[in-house]
Amino acid sequence: MIDSKSEWKAIRGRFLDVTTGCLDPSLIDENIRQYEDGLLLLKNGCIDWFGDWETGQDKIPSGCSLDHHKDKLIVPGFVDTHLHFPQADIVGAYGEQLLQWLENHAFPAEKKYHDAAHAKAMADFFLDQLLRNGTTCASAFCSVHPQSAEALFKAADQINMRLIAGKVMMDRNAPADLLDTAQTSYSESKALIEKYHQRGRLLYAITPRFAPTSTDRQLEMAGQLKQEFPDTYVQTHLSENLEEIQWVKELFPQRKNYFDVYHHYGLTGPRSIFAHCVHLEEQEYDRMQETDSVISFCPTSNLFLGSGLFDMQKSRAKNIRVGLATDIGGGTSYSMLQTMSEAYKVMQLQRQDLSPWDALYCATLGGAKALSLDHLIGNFDVGKEADFVVLDPQATALQAQQYNRVESLADLFFSLVILGDERSISHTYVSGSLVHERSVN
Repeated sequence: MIDSKSEWKAIRGRFLDVTTGCLDPSLIDENIRQYEDGLLLLKNGCIDWFGDWETGQDKIPSGCSLDHHKDKLIVPGFVDTHLHFPQADIVGAYGEQLLQWLENHAFPAEKKYHDAAHAKAMADFFLDQLLRNGTTCASAFCSVHPQSAEALFKAADQINMRLIAGKVMMDRNAPADLLDTAQTSYSESKALIEKYHQRGRLLYAITPRFAPTSTDRQLEMAGQLKQEFPDTYVQTHLSENLEEIQWVKELFPQRKNYFDVYHHYGLTGPRSIFAHCVHLEEQEYDRMQETDSVISFCPTSNLFLGSGLFDMQKSRAKNIRVGLATDIGGGTSYSMLQTMSEAYKVMQLQRQDLSPWDALYCATLGGAKALSLDHLIGNFDVGKEADFVVLDPQATALQAQQYNRVESLADLFFSLVILGDERSISHTYVSGSLVHERSVN
């Protein structure tokens, strides 16, 4: 359900976010902002005023629509920093390890995206899954086919959704009908950049799948694209699986390590997003810090594919920005609530802590910072784009029981993290417009 966006809109309810002043995740508790009865005043899809209802109600313009979400919890929209659009319908395919899973499940699914009609239908399905799970911004891989990226960009643009995406570049070590060439990957990516990057809320990511499926020449051409369009993103994979890492060493014996492959070709930096990073060497941590490159933490896929446990504590100690990600379809859920839950467990297994507020930070402002978008999204600061989610803490009988038990807002949010899923998402707003409303049977 999508409503028309009026110039002004008012949202009333219980609000929770992390303030922009939170520069150090260890200080999140000091930067939590909450209003038991708050008001969000929107103009042209952006936040015009935010505060408590008592103070702000007189600021509502005459004739302005008011959405009152009583007994709910309103938080900024969730930010998913890494997932695969062409794997939208293979979630839950029997796992195996990474390389076998790619061959048996991911590649066969991606072959279908040469068909523009299939890509269009799946783009609508994919975005619907994100929105019904409260995800309002994502960084997504498309297939090698430019028409897959076209379909996803057009679908996101239609609802004015903040999206980073790019067609995969892949010229070796994959099925023949999924390969491009160094030259075609460059020319097709360039055409997509010129058409979609910075169009509305769309952004482009140069997307070599991972080092083993690109020749040196293709990585060189990817680096050339980054030089020509320095404000684009780069997204790829790094050190997910031990077998994969050994393969990279065999394919690129002249490079110091896996990360050095990307760095050599100019593909590292503040807008370079590296998914997984489960088995980084010490030198790779240091190089990531020096280049201000970004990690996407993908807990459900790391567990599902048996890849390993991501070390959040060490990454943060190195001052590396970390975003949270579902990694659909190796990941097992579109829900960022479930992803936060699995992140908590991954950290518990390493005697690390993910507090309720840290989980909120990772899925909202922390994700926005990882994508260099925290000046635009991530919390309820005035001037930011109005992407937010209305959570129902009583969506199920079990959640309702916990709602009546817990005493603090932190405990309430944590119960949503552990017990929540798409049923907990009551409403999703993108750029101030209602784009998903949960149906109640």
